[in-house]
Amino acid sequence: MSWDPVWEEVYRSRPWGQYPGEDVVRFVMGHYGRSADRAQVRLLEVGSGPGANLWFMAREGFSTHGVEGSETAVQQCNERLDRECDGWRVRGGRVQAGDLAALPYEDGYFDAVLDVVAICYSPLAQAQAAYRELARVTRSGGRLFSRTFAQGCWGDGTGEQVESGMWVCGEGHLKGYGATRFTAREDVPALVQGWSVERIERSAVTEDNGRHEISHLLVHGIKP
Repeated sequence: MSWDPVWEEVYRSRPWGQYPGEDVVRFVMGHYGRSADRAQVRLLEVGSGPGANLWFMAREGFSTHGVEGSETAVQQCNERLDRECDGWRVRGGRVQAGDLAALPYEDGYFDAVLDVVAICYSPLAQAQAAYRELARVTRSGGRLFSRTFAQGCWGDGTGEQVESGMWVCGEGHLKGYGATRFTAREDVPALVQGWSVERIERSAVTEDNGRHEISHLLVHGIKP
């Protein structure tokens, strides 16, 4: 699966988010917060960056795993987890560089997998392959959480078009981050191959006194 090296420069040159989004917290704690032994709950995030979401999951005592394309981000994440999340490796946790479409895990290994605006930087065919791979490493009945940019989000339709729905944005907060794919709600089932879509929510915030909207689809899926 192709990976844009622009992200290596991003993580090397600027600070990134330190804390998880509320949607991630709600997903993880809503489904697994009452587990009798959180160390037995295996969670994977792909495209995990410097590890804001993994930090939260490790702090909450889950078996926390990440696969990320940037070596710099992997190093930053491991250093932070080692520093701030006692016992995360003892619980089997691991963060490593790798290919989102060729994950180094056996079939059915995870209880849940997360994609937080990571796979949306891949063309459609590669994205579909990545979701199939996520389904492969998730147990039957396990869950998917995916936050992806929605059609109509600021940047959609600007700059240079790569394929239908995918743009190297010419303006907005996504400018300078490579090609970004924007998804319509009706296209989600065909995108998240290998998953049964449980529900799709939409979240949005505005910038510049409401002139521009940054919108996401929050996709919740179940492995058949």
